[in-house]
Amino acid sequence: MAAYLSMGEAHRRIADYLSRVADSVSSSDGAALASLLAVSSAQATTPLSDALSAFPDFPRLAADRYPHLSDLLPPLLRAIHSHSLRRFADAYSSFEKAANAFLQEFRNWETPWAMEAMHTVALEIRLLAEKADRELATSGKNPDKLQAAGSFLMKVFGALAVKGPKRIGALYVTCQLFKIYFRLGTVHLCRSVIRSIETARNFDFEDFPVKDKVTYMYYTGRLEVFNENFLVADQKLTYALVHCNPQYGSNLRIILKFLIPVKLSIGVLPRITLLERYNLLEYADVVTSLKRGDLRLLRQALERHEDQFLKSGVYLVLEKLELQVYQRLVKKIHIIQRQKEPAKAHQIKLEVVVKALKWLEIDMDVDEVECIMACLIYKNLIKGYFAHKSKVLVLSKQDPFPKLNGKPV
Repeated sequence: MAAYLSMGEAHRRIADYLSRVADSVSSSDGAALASLLAVSSAQATTPLSDALSAFPDFPRLAADRYPHLSDLLPPLLRAIHSHSLRRFADAYSSFEKAANAFLQEFRNWETPWAMEAMHTVALEIRLLAEKADRELATSGKNPDKLQAAGSFLMKVFGALAVKGPKRIGALYVTCQLFKIYFRLGTVHLCRSVIRSIETARNFDFEDFPVKDKVTYMYYTGRLEVFNENFLVADQKLTYALVHCNPQYGSNLRIILKFLIPVKLSIGVLPRITLLERYNLLEYADVVTSLKRGDLRLLRQALERHEDQFLKSGVYLVLEKLELQVYQRLVKKIHIIQRQKEPAKAHQIKLEVVVKALKWLEIDMDVDEVECIMACLIYKNLIKGYFAHKSKVLVLSKQDPFPKLNGKPV
C-alpha cells in the first residue's frame, strides 16, 4: 500500500514533472523530452503516479501553468495516471490525444531536435495500443486501438516523408508500422509505405541509421518469404543478419528463424553448430532429411513442429522441400546402383524407388512415383527422361543432378 502523500507534496511532484517537460521543449533537449514521454515503460508505482492519484485536479494545474502546452500536458498526465492504474484502454486514448498535440508541435519546429522524442511517441503509442487491445479483448470489447495507432503513425510518416533533415526519422516509424501490420495480419498495407521509402527521391536508404535499416530489411525480407520471392528474401534477410549488432543474439536468432528456410529453399544447408548456437534445433531434422533423402524424417519434423512453423509463416516453404528430398533419394539410389552395376547406373527402375519409399514407410505406386520424377525433371532437379513402357528413369550421363546454385525450386 502506498504511503500517505500530502496534497502539497503531490502538487510539488506534478509541478516538477511539468517543469521538466516545458524546459526540455524550450531548450530543445530531445533526449530529456523523450524520457519524459515514455509511459508504458514506467513502473506501476512511481513518485509521479502516486502524486497524480493524490491530486485529482492535475489536468487544470497543467493547463493553467503551461497554457502553450495545454493540448499536450493534461492528456499526457492522464495517460500516465491511467497506465499506473492498469487502465490501458483509457491510457491509450489519452496518450493518442497527447501524441496528436505533440505531432502538431513537431511539424512547427524547423529542426529535427525532437526526433528522439518523436520516435518515443511512435514506440509508446504502439506498445500502449497492444496493452489496450489485450484489455479490450479480455472484457469482450472490440480491440481497435492497434489499428488506430497505425493510422496515427501514418500521419507521423507523412510529417517525416518530406524534403529536409526530418526525413532521417522516417524509417524508424516505418518499422513501427510494420510491427503493427504484422501483428494485425494486414501485411498488404506495408506495400504503400515500402513504395514511399524505395521510390521517393526524398530518401537515400544508406543515410538511415543502421539499426533502422536492419529492422526494415528483416520485415521486408519476411514479406518476400510470404510472396515466395526467395532470392530477394535471401538478399534482404542476409543484409539484416550481416548488419545486426552481434551482441544482440536474440535478434540474430529471430532473423535466422526466417533466413534458414529461405536458404534451404535455394539449396544452402546450415551447419548443425549454427542451429545449436541459436537454439533453432526445430530445423535440425529438416536439414538431416535433405542430406539423407529421407522423406519420412522431413514429414515427421514438419508434423512435430507444425504449430511453430505455421505461426512463423514458414510451413509452406518447408513443405516444398519435399522435391529436394526426392532428388537426394534418387541420387542415393543412383550411387548404390553405380557400385553394383556401373554399366546401368544411369537407368533407374521406378520399382526401385517405390521399394525405397516403402522402406521409409511411405506407400506409393509406380504411377505416383512417375509423376514425382516428371516433376523433378521439369524443375531441373534431375536431368533425364522416361522410358515409359519399361517404367525406367534414364539419367543424363552429364550432371544428372544439377545443383540449385542459389536458385529456388
